[in-house]
Order: sequence, then C-alpha cells, then structure tokens
Amino acid sequence: MLLKLLLLALFGTAMAHLEGVVVVYFRKALGILDPESNTEAIENIGKKYLRTEMTREAATIIMLVVIAILAGSTWIERGIFFLWTFAFWDLFYYLSLYILIRWPPNLKTIDVLFLIPKPWIAPVWLPVGISSLTILTIAVLYLLRIL
Repeated sequence: MLLKLLLLALFGTAMAHLEGVVVVYFRKALGILDPESNTEAIENIGKKYLRTEMTREAATIIMLVVIAILAGSTWIERGIFFLWTFAFWDLFYYLSLYILIRWPPNLKTIDVLFLIPKPWIAPVWLPVGISSLTILTIAVLYLLRIL
C-alpha cells in the first residue's frame, strides 16, 4: 500500500501543477489580472467560460475517482485513495499557483473553491487545512497499521 500511496501522491501533485498551469493560461487568455480574490474574476467571466471551467472541474473529479478505483481493491481503499490523491491535488494546486504567479498572496485570500453545482467561496486556508489534515490523518492511520 505504501507504494500506491506514494504514486498517488505523485499523481495528485503532477495533476495539481498541470491544473495550475491551465488556470494561469486561462487567466491570461481572458485578460484576468491577478486579483486579490477570485470572486472578482468569476463576476467578469462570461457564462460560456464559466461552463468551460465547470467542465474542467468535472474532468478533474472524474480523473481522481478513476485513479482511485484503479488503485484500490475494496471500496474503503478506493475512498481512502480518492481522499489522499484529492488532498495532494488540492494542496499542490495552490502551491503551484503561488510558484507560477505568486497567487494567492496569503492564506486569508478568498477563492472560488468549486463552481459545481454553484460557487463555493472560502479563504484559501480552508482547503489547505483540510487537505493537510487529510494527508496527515491517512499517513498516521497507515503508520499505525490501521490501513
């Protein structure tokens, strides 16, 4: 299981960087400057592009579900693998954006976490904290041989 967890962490990290790059290009293509908050950005994006973003989000979740199903042998294991990979993806997405464009400027920055089914808006510290806690919890459970 350790090898699977390491490979899934690598997958989630690589996927996060790819998504970060896509967001950087998306912002540039639409002429969106690096706002303090992404809530400003979604207010200025046309509905066509919001739908495009929603399909990107849906594709991301589908990829995370598929890789978890392929890696796991039981539904509990698949759920753990999904949460683990999702947490790495989410955490490293923000790190990637920060490395690429210095966004978010701090963890209190308000972001649009998801658009599906409607915009989820919260400070960046919330997904970073939840993802970090998820990774830590699964790692501790693995080390204690509960997983």
